[in-house]
Amino acid sequence: MAKKITGYVKLQIPAGEATPAPPVGPALGQQGVNIMDFCKNFNAKTMSQKGLIIPVVITVFADRSYTFITKTPPASILLLKAAGVAKGSGTPNKEKVGKVTKQQVEEIAKMKLPDLNAESLEAAIQTVKGTARSMGVDVAG
Repeated sequence: MAKKITGYVKLQIPAGEATPAPPVGPALGQQGVNIMDFCKNFNAKTMSQKGLIIPVVITVFADRSYTFITKTPPASILLLKAAGVAKGSGTPNKEKVGKVTKQQVEEIAKMKLPDLNAESLEAAIQTVKGTARSMGVDVAG
């Protein structure tokens, strides 16, 4: 028999660094989920991706149990890391903050493909290029 779902919680948490502090604690506490258990499981699953922000979707059931799935890091985080800059431009069309190569954009698009609603790798590359443009990051080549 299927469990009754009582809610979904979507968060973005640094990989391997989930703690009961906000945003995790308040979001899961409202649902009655064991926060420390979630933190331990999330940290174990994402330890290899340390330094990246990981979106996670937590499904909460009526008996207060849960399951979670992790997604790929946001394209903006991956672009900043590839360009070697701390943050995007405040005025992206006037001020450029960094550069990435077509090869780096393609690698990011391949990584993001399962989470994007793009039908092909070429469409995913265009999506990542658009994200780069809106952040003030040039795509060289």
